Amino acid sequence: MSVTVSAGIDISAPKVDVVIRSGSESCSAKVFKQTPAGHKALIKYLLKAAPERVILEATGNYYIDLAIALSEADLPVSVINPKSYRHFAALKLKGSKNDPIDADLLAEFGRCMIPRLWTPPSAEHQQLRSMGRHINRLVGSRAKAKNRLHALQATQTSPALLVKDEKLEIRQLDKRIERLREAAVQLLNEIPLLQATFKRFCAATGFAEVSSLAIIAELCMLPDSLKSGQVSRHAGLDVRVHQSGSSVDKPGWISKAGNGYLRASLFYPAMSAICHDPNAKAFYESLIARGKKKKQAIVAVMRKYLTGLWACYQSGEAFDTSLLFDTKRFQKA
Repeated sequence: MSVTVSAGIDISAPKVDVVIRSGSESCSAKVFKQTPAGHKALIKYLLKAAPERVILEATGNYYIDLAIALSEADLPVSVINPKSYRHFAALKLKGSKNDPIDADLLAEFGRCMIPRLWTPPSAEHQQLRSMGRHINRLVGSRAKAKNRLHALQATQTSPALLVKDEKLEIRQLDKRIERLREAAVQLLNEIPLLQATFKRFCAATGFAEVSSLAIIAELCMLPDSLKSGQVSRHAGLDVRVHQSGSSVDKPGWISKAGNGYLRASLFYPAMSAICHDPNAKAFYESLIARGKKKKQAIVAVMRKYLTGLWACYQSGEAFDTSLLFDTKRFQKA
């Protein structure tokens, strides 16, 4: 059963475009500024329209303040994955694109799909996620800098100044990551439940404090009611199968339709676990023996680890790879 009245909000840095849809009819788009005063005017407009769903996309950091303000005003807010919206737009054969059209299509999405309501995270969880994501970005920048340094040192023709400059950048990134790590750990100390989970994550093979921080910063934003399969889909680690009749039968691959930060945070710990955890190693090698590509096998380990971390997060139990992998099945693989 579809929603009768819905509102779609297209978000950008300076403004938001809002369309109210009632049944198959929609009103003209209205524009509000991305300021506290603009949010207040938007809330007044929406309360008068009384929509059964207010739909926004999770676009960077631009949506969070507005979503919180709408939720605090007791409006039925749903925050959707941008890729869900793009797939819906393709299904509706929408060729044109501008802010009012996007807002109208978001309202149509809410009317047809009825996404679940959004629960605003606590202020501490929001701060932790912001820190975790910035740490994630800095770690990625450091990895790129190390790759550049390796390329420079591979040839004697590289100027010494460039080598020195790359080493300086790596040292600076190390200091920034360490400073943020300390701040994030201090924040965790103020949230006892997350502090205990953090310690359990750090005890898992392959997980250092930085990777554990980045992962817990994403998991703490998710509803506790999610199942492990839903968390995998949230991370974009679910497998997409490409089959059609007898002519199309492509290998399955991950959707990448979810949280890229969570996916990136799992990659290096999974690689380390394959080398140092016997259960993960046996599972990985069994997949390779069965003809899976290395990348596919690594993703499978990432997905298993995410399942274990989520169970650890929910239950408060220690992380144990013997519960994740069927060791009797894979030890002889």
